[in-house]
Order: sequence, then structure tokens, then C-alpha cells
Amino acid sequence: MNKLSQIYPNDRVTLRDVSLRDGLQLVREVPSTESKIEWMRGEYAAGVRHFELGSFLPATRMPQFADIRDMITAASALEGAHSAALALNDRGATDAIQTDVGEIVCVVSATEEHSNANARRSRAEAIELVRRTAELARASDRRPLVSVGIAMAFGCSIAGEVSQDEVLRLAEAIFEAGADIVGIADTVGFAGPAQIQSLCEKMTVLCGDRPLNVHLHDTRGMGVANAAAALDAGARILDGSLGGLGGCPFAPGASGNVVMEDLVFLCESKGFRTGIDLDALIAVREIPQREMPGEPLHGAIARAGLPPMVEWRR
Repeated sequence: MNKLSQIYPNDRVTLRDVSLRDGLQLVREVPSTESKIEWMRGEYAAGVRHFELGSFLPATRMPQFADIRDMITAASALEGAHSAALALNDRGATDAIQTDVGEIVCVVSATEEHSNANARRSRAEAIELVRRTAELARASDRRPLVSVGIAMAFGCSIAGEVSQDEVLRLAEAIFEAGADIVGIADTVGFAGPAQIQSLCEKMTVLCGDRPLNVHLHDTRGMGVANAAAALDAGARILDGSLGGLGGCPFAPGASGNVVMEDLVFLCESKGFRTGIDLDALIAVREIPQREMPGEPLHGAIARAGLPPMVEWRR
């Protein structure tokens, strides 16, 4: 069994929590490092094993991720935990390689307009960054995974409609550049279930025996419905955020990522065992509520509770 299939078995669903990176991207109050580690450990105790912990960016630009190395070290102490972190440039990739992070995450935009606005580089230049990052990873002793998310894959807030053929072309180029995983992101929440299912079906064929990662936002209340469509189409890695924390600078005023707790309930109700104790996961919400009282938390399961006939807990 290779490293990819060990970390992301393709015969089961993996839920990756992104609340400590994407969820903190636009917050007004930044939790302390101690609180973030408590947050991660609480989710780990509930059964979560995959965490996106931050970005390798200058602390002056993104102070909420100044402790990324401390977070990776804390994750490494948790048996079976897998850490991921975002690298948006060569310096970030080089810094990431020098840590124990298990996965380096890169981003390629589906449109030139978003790529230039978000990263100040063309899509071709973004793919070359993936190539250099993959070469660094292969040359390292630890060989972290390199995953790439295609942002705006279901529609761009700047350029508008995005063709599925263009997303597939980009995915092929990213795999050719050396990525282990290619994911697709509904960055601003434009998609509905039919669109999600159609592109996911094509992407699963392209991915072959590699798992497809889908990153959803709940901008228009379609997050869980879209996740169900992604699962039906063969996606096996879903990103979620505790309490639905997060957002996108290109969708001002929009709600954040699909709620992790609701994703757990969806997966379990569809017969995909997650190994996550929902009651314990919901209890972790107390930490961001305490640390960021001005940030709203979302989630139907946290609000309404589990149906009384539901027997599973872990």
C-alpha cells in the first residue's frame, strides 16, 4: 500500500477539517496558539484525523497563521493525525518542507482572472509552482503529499461561467506536474447538486485510483446537498469546517465552508462510517465561541441535535 492510499483510503470517506486554516482566514479576532491546539486536540478526541492547520505566509500579512510550525508540531504528537498546510509561493513550499507537515496544499485557479487577482500569477505559473513543490517533496526524506485545489471550479465571481472541460484540462496538467491529489472547490458557492455530480463523475474517472477531494462553501445553503451529490459521484475526501467558519474574500458577506458537524451526519446517514463522535465534535464548538465571540457559528445538527432513533455515535 502506498503512502497516498494509507492516508486517504479510496474505499472510505475522509473528512478533513479546515476550520483552523480556511475557517480563520477572515476572522476579526485571532485565537491564541494554546486555544487552537486545544481546538485541534478536541476534534482529534472526537475522531477527526485530518487537519488543515494554516498557511506558510509572512506573519505581518496573516498573523493568525504565525504559529503554523507550532500547530504542525502539536499535530505530529497525535497518533494517526495527518496535518496539511497551504503554500502559496516558493518560500512557503520551502518552509513547509522543513517541518513535519504531512501534506502541502497548493491552489490553481480555474480562471486567469481569479488567478491574477488572488495570487498575482497566471494559471501556467501556478502549475509550475506545483511542479517545483512536488520536486521538493520527492527530494525530501519525509516525502509529504502534495495536493492541489482548483479554485472557482464551479463558477468564478470575476469571470463568471467556468467550463467543465477547462477544469478537467487543468486537473490533467496538475497531475502531470506531480500532484498526488487534485481537488475541486466551489469557492463562492455557485453550484447546485446537478453541477457538482456532473463534474465529480468526470473527475473521478480522471483521478483513477486517486481519491477526489471536494471543497464546498455554503454560500447559498447548498453545502450539504452538494456534498451528498459529490459522494454519490465518487468523491472520497470532503472538506468541512467546525461551525461553518470561513469565507472567501471574493464573496463578501457570504457564509463560510460547509459545516463539519453536518457533513458527519450526512456521511453516516448515507452509510459512510467516519469514526467521528458527533456529540464530542459539537462540544468543541465551545472553544471558537469562547475565543471569537463575534464570529457566528452555523450548523443544523448543533442546533437541532441528533434524531432520537439514530444509534451510531462513533
